[in-house]
Amino acid sequence: MTDAPMATAEAARHALHTMWSIRRFEEAVDDLFARGLMHGTMHLSIGQEASATGVCMALRPDDAITSTHRGHGHCIGKGADLTRMMAELLAKETGYCRGRGGSMHIADVATGNLGANGIVAGGIPIATGAALAYRMRGEDRVVACFFGDGATNEGAFHEAVNLAAIWKLPVVFVCENNKYGMSFSTEKSMAVENIADRAAAYGIPGVTVDGNDVSAVYEATRTAVDRARAGEGPTLVENLTYRWKGHSKSDKNLYRTKEEISEWRAQDPILRFEHDLKESGLLSEEEIQGIRTQAMEEMRDAVRTANSAPDADPSDLLDAVFAPV
Repeated sequence: MTDAPMATAEAARHALHTMWSIRRFEEAVDDLFARGLMHGTMHLSIGQEASATGVCMALRPDDAITSTHRGHGHCIGKGADLTRMMAELLAKETGYCRGRGGSMHIADVATGNLGANGIVAGGIPIATGAALAYRMRGEDRVVACFFGDGATNEGAFHEAVNLAAIWKLPVVFVCENNKYGMSFSTEKSMAVENIADRAAAYGIPGVTVDGNDVSAVYEATRTAVDRARAGEGPTLVENLTYRWKGHSKSDKNLYRTKEEISEWRAQDPILRFEHDLKESGLLSEEEIQGIRTQAMEEMRDAVRTANSAPDADPSDLLDAVFAPV
């Protein structure tokens, strides 16, 4: 667990570097797919960087997360190695899952990332189960569970939240409400004004915050983490944010207006944080530019190194399916 993003210059640098790393990683991935150098599919979270960064900064290194199909930011926020992530997406043997998982299935147990999940709401029961395991083993650990707004209409969400509430498990449910479940607006898919309102049905706190404000996200998560660690049970944190890109690489964005996208791009969480840092005097323009440059150079190095790694060998693909005799 680190200090709040604007508590110290060190914390500010960490938060800004994390957000720029997420942005540059996803821009690189977007470019590689467009050039036909990366295959499969991917889901970008450009515009949502404050959510992943703020949540993960409120966790300790030994705490865990579960992620989603839109999970690059969560993985980076929890401390993943950029080169191994890029290698995974490029189907290289040096990737986190030896090139077998791709964009939607990166796991990094060493940093507490229990795995991204291509199934909508699939990570929610896993997070609840992990929290139960920590409780049964007497471990002082918390799980932060990321999911999108569409996942809250799945049965797995309601069952897992209910169970976590009954048993007061150390889990924080983090809904990244980016306004659209694939192409369907949340205004048409649910009757409640805020997704966090659903927490009342399970007798747990629910809080809705500005998901483009990294400090607000951190504070809400920190409160929820402290509550979970104290044995008081889960909290539902709703981060209101927006993805600039389509649902996936094949999305033509026909369901959104250019005006809507432009309005949200004007609320860029990274530029907003930079403005706050300069206004507060925590970081200078020169220091901020240095962080931008560092993130870009690290990403270029990750792409070069990952590209030069050996391709995953399909001949031993079944080694990860069947246990050795």
